[in-house]
Amino acid sequence: MGFLPPGYSWVMPTVVAGKFEDLVSVGLDVLIGEDPSLELVAGDVPMLDLDAALAEHSPEILLLNFGSLSGPADLLQLHRRFPDTRIVVLANRPTAADCTQMLEFGATGCLSKETQAKDIISAIHLASRGMHVLPRSASVGGGVNRLRGTELTARESEVLERLQDGATNSEIADDLSIGIETVRTHARSIYRKLGVPSRRELARIARRDAVVVDGERRPVPT
Repeated sequence: MGFLPPGYSWVMPTVVAGKFEDLVSVGLDVLIGEDPSLELVAGDVPMLDLDAALAEHSPEILLLNFGSLSGPADLLQLHRRFPDTRIVVLANRPTAADCTQMLEFGATGCLSKETQAKDIISAIHLASRGMHVLPRSASVGGGVNRLRGTELTARESEVLERLQDGATNSEIADDLSIGIETVRTHARSIYRKLGVPSRRELARIARRDAVVVDGERRPVPT
C-alpha cells in the first residue's frame, strides 16, 4: 500500500463469507486468500451462525448467499444488527428487481455468482468504502434507473480505490506500474462516468451512485 499519503491509516478489509455451494465456496476462499489486501476471517458460515461470526469478527464485508435468505427481511435484520458491516449479496443471475430490493433492504452490493474473479475482488474493495456495486445484468431493464448504475473497467476500479484513498497521480502510477498520463486518462473517465468534476467529489459520490463492476459472465475460478 505504498501509494497512501502521509498520515493515512489503512486498515486491511476483513471478510466473513456465508455458506455457499461447494464450488463457489472454494472459489471465494482461493480468491480472497490470494489477495494480500484482504483477510478472510471466517468462511462457509451457515445462516444460523452468522450473528455469532459477525459479533466475533466485526468484519468490513459480509459475503451473503442470496439462496440462504428466507426473504428480504433476513437481510434487513442483519443490516440493522450489524450496521457497520457492508453486505454484498451473491445470487444466481440476479435481476434488476432483485438488486434493487437487496440495496433497499440494506445490502451494499448485489452480484452474480458468475461474476469474473477480478471483479468480485474489485466489488469487495469498493463495497468496503461504502460504494454500491451491481452486476451488468442489473444495469438494463426496469427498476435500476434509481440506482444510476455506472460501468467501470477493472483498471478504473483500481484507480478509483486509490483516488478515494487520497493517492496522487504519481503514487497511483507507481503502484499500478502504469504511466502518469494513463492515470490521468483513467481518472478523467471515472469522473465522467460518475458525474463528478474532480476527486474531491468522490467521497460524496461513493455513497450516492451504484457502480457496475462485472464485464462478462464467467464462473469464479477454483
